[in-house]
Amino acid sequence: MLNLIFVEAALEPVPGSIVHHPSVRRDARRRGKDPSEVLLDRSLHHAAMKGLPKAHKRGRPDIIHFCLLEALGSPLNLEGGLRVWVHTLGGYIIEVDPQTRLPRDYNRFKGLIEQLFERGSVPPGAERPLLRLRRMELRELLEGIGATYVVALTSHGRGGSLEEVCRRLMGEENPAVFIGAYQKGELEGETLSLADDAVSIYPDVLDAWVVTSRLIYDFERLWRASSNSPPSPSASRRT
Repeated sequence: MLNLIFVEAALEPVPGSIVHHPSVRRDARRRGKDPSEVLLDRSLHHAAMKGLPKAHKRGRPDIIHFCLLEALGSPLNLEGGLRVWVHTLGGYIIEVDPQTRLPRDYNRFKGLIEQLFERGSVPPGAERPLLRLRRMELRELLEGIGATYVVALTSHGRGGSLEEVCRRLMGEENPAVFIGAYQKGELEGETLSLADDAVSIYPDVLDAWVVTSRLIYDFERLWRASSNSPPSPSASRRT
């Protein structure tokens, strides 16, 4: 089982300091929502974000949308070899049910995440929600899942190959991988301090969803070879 944790995800409701900005109010009015309920989105709120701390790492829900579609649609996930978590820059953890089928449409995805931040789970009150939001530190998550080895895939890590990384992961009982789900910049020192190793798999910066797909494919090949079994039919998906 591979624990894939998207860290410092650029995913959050519009912060209180800019809820009255014209670009935010215009977006909220168009969608029939309160300004505090809409997701921060740089493509719509760029002018409002200029004074926000760490603005270069915020307001990109599309990045985690792409990454989650890659991960949840993979054979590794469909066959029970993957668990996915999202850690947000604001200090929340999102637990993702492996059978979740997310909307392909970006606006529908944003609506789903807005509901998640408002109600704490999707569907609200479900015994087994597709998505569950909790205020939790990344360290607490690692302790909770019992991670035995953690590697951060980052362009600021040491040079290495994905094959090398995946072989090490395969040798661990409960490995975890960090992938930054934001637009640019280094992982925070606090995040990196939780990793046993930090590896750069390419000489240049790669998009987070590209790293996600390549990691899952390489790990899946080794995982399937170790089990010495053909691919199994996918389980029913939950929407």
